[in-house]
Amino acid sequence: MNKKYTISEFAEYLNIDNQKSEGILMVLYDNESNIPLKSNPVKIDFYLLALKLDFDKNIDYGQTDFDDAKAYLYFDAPNSLIEWDLEKPMTGYNIFISPKVFDKYAKGYSFRNYDSHEALFVKEDEKEILLDLFQKAHTEYQKGAFSKEIVTSYANLVLSYIQKFYQRQFETRSVLYNKVVADFYKNIEAYFEQNKDIKKLPTVSYFANLSHLSANYFGDLIKHFTGNSAQYHIQQHLLQNAKQKLRQSDLSISEIAYSLGFDYPTYFTRFFKKEVGITPTVFRNQ
Repeated sequence: MNKKYTISEFAEYLNIDNQKSEGILMVLYDNESNIPLKSNPVKIDFYLLALKLDFDKNIDYGQTDFDDAKAYLYFDAPNSLIEWDLEKPMTGYNIFISPKVFDKYAKGYSFRNYDSHEALFVKEDEKEILLDLFQKAHTEYQKGAFSKEIVTSYANLVLSYIQKFYQRQFETRSVLYNKVVADFYKNIEAYFEQNKDIKKLPTVSYFANLSHLSANYFGDLIKHFTGNSAQYHIQQHLLQNAKQKLRQSDLSISEIAYSLGFDYPTYFTRFFKKEVGITPTVFRNQ
């Protein structure tokens, strides 16, 4: 799994031979009949934007009863692992773009690190918007001397709409995701209750894994429904436990720091002062 496929290598792997530029490739699945229906995990070193118009609803892409999807879109960043197992050829579009070309557009979006099972399910009106952008990008790509800048601009517009549509998806799954938020609060409390002497500081990734979500998707979900980041909620519980130990125990500052999962007491003191405005020692002596 050390090998990372470049765009040209991945195109060869898919039996596609219409790459017209080293840094970008656009595929219309309807025109490709030799793409394998199944693949083991493959690591890519480029961005992949895909609009799927005819997907198998029996396959678990993360869809729930709250989705009324007409298509789905996913976005993979460099170093992603992708795999598939299909019963029939896909329809829709794919854009492969190298990091040199697309980093400046894509790095600002948290969904670049969502997992494939957190795909964006698009409704009819959203599908028409995205399909129009992909079609225009493909029309440009088909030209003899196509403009890489124009195709990239369409891909950047797709990113902007993805951001907007993911916010809508959070709302359409609100019943499901409100439970994720409630479970997050319970899991934070359980973490500190079950680990009186915590070995390490809790992370967003730890709680995301408990919900079977990627850290980025989980973080965006928590921020959407609570108004604060997942890291903020973790820190508030950490501070609450720190204050309780400072007031109700005889442990030294160093012992409290270690018991909360800090590697060094100085890190704890710095964190506490930043969040509370005074050092742990001053807080204890008040």
